[in-house]
Amino acid sequence: MNQKGSESSSAPVGPPARGASVQEWLHWLEAIHPTEIDLGLDRVLVVLRRLFPRKPQARIITVAGTNGKGTTVTALESILLAAGRSTGAYMSPHLFRYNERVRIGGQEISDAALVTAFERVEAARRGVTLTYFEFGTLAAFVAFADAGVENWVLEVGLGGRLDAVNVLDPDYAVITSVDIDHIGFLGDNREVIGFEKAGILRPGIPAVCADPNPPSSVLQQAAAQKVALKLTGRDYTLAPGAPGQVLLTIGDEKIELPAGPLPVQSVAAAAVLSRQLVPELSLESLQHAIQNVRVPGRFETIHHDPDVIIDVGHNPHAAAWLADNLRRLRCGGPGRILAVYGALGDKDVEGVVGAMSSVVDQWYLAGLNVARGLDFDSLMKRIATVPLHGTPGVFGSVSEALAAAMGEAMSGDRVVVFGSFFTVALAREELLPASEAS
Repeated sequence: MNQKGSESSSAPVGPPARGASVQEWLHWLEAIHPTEIDLGLDRVLVVLRRLFPRKPQARIITVAGTNGKGTTVTALESILLAAGRSTGAYMSPHLFRYNERVRIGGQEISDAALVTAFERVEAARRGVTLTYFEFGTLAAFVAFADAGVENWVLEVGLGGRLDAVNVLDPDYAVITSVDIDHIGFLGDNREVIGFEKAGILRPGIPAVCADPNPPSSVLQQAAAQKVALKLTGRDYTLAPGAPGQVLLTIGDEKIELPAGPLPVQSVAAAAVLSRQLVPELSLESLQHAIQNVRVPGRFETIHHDPDVIIDVGHNPHAAAWLADNLRRLRCGGPGRILAVYGALGDKDVEGVVGAMSSVVDQWYLAGLNVARGLDFDSLMKRIATVPLHGTPGVFGSVSEALAAAMGEAMSGDRVVVFGSFFTVALAREELLPASEAS
């Protein structure tokens, strides 16, 4: 299952024995800290200094934002590899295997290397409490250092300023977007959230903000630290290009980007930063690297006849982007949008469903039997005041909802499955062969 394990169970008294499996380590990590999220850098910094008395000899590229972080990380990874640079990418959460979070040279980390990194972090921890995410973040750093990786591309887990990834000072930074999510941790308005995201900035570093309307808090922090911040609409522009393409203009350079299925603002941010990271890379090679970027679970078609599209969007901003993509895909032609939706209880489900309501013709609401998941009855109550087309169907699981939607789909209809990483992982596992799903 994706993210952190969803089933509660007691952990062993001590750490796993030498030679233990990745799953044994993950099982133990789930219970070594009293809370799943505990923002702050003090504890992580203590262990980091034991592991790395000096800053790692690598270029640190940190990516924060409400949505689009995974796309930017993957695009940067692809570009750097195309330039022949050794590259590590750290992302979260995962869909099926924890190893998806740590890639070295474009490949998922091996179980052996991951276990070695876990053992190194545990040896350095010496009783300091770390969350599952904090421990895994430090393990990724160890794995990259052991592999001699030249470029570390790091996705922030939550926020920026107090996220474990931010314990390392970046040499370059990207803020993809700023919108409302994780209100209990980050605040309930874009200015406050922007302040948290901009916490990854450091004095004088090159950075890109892909948000077309960045909060003043981001701009103020960048100015105060004399960050060389590039902004869309000022330092680079996006305009319609050839069919299916968007034209990115950076000074005298013009680069064709794919209009979809990934968020073009995030892809553009990676391309803009890459002109500083690897200026020697030709525009032709850059375009080729970008055209081939794929991110599992992001507007991904996993089945045909009927078409089934999955997307991990789980907040109103991401849902609005998904709705726009579906409108463009349909372009006024025949066929309905049938939506399978399952969500976690701490998300703005009302806002998500509201953002999608105008484009969805029929809803299939699914109970999500995981930690923090909403059952179908709770989900129905939460969205009772949101106007919907038709009467939604309610189902006890994603599998049941997906089967019903596919069974009722007619020629030209599309089924879209979204709402959380859990929802997408369950659908992907259901429809893709094991070799492709994992």
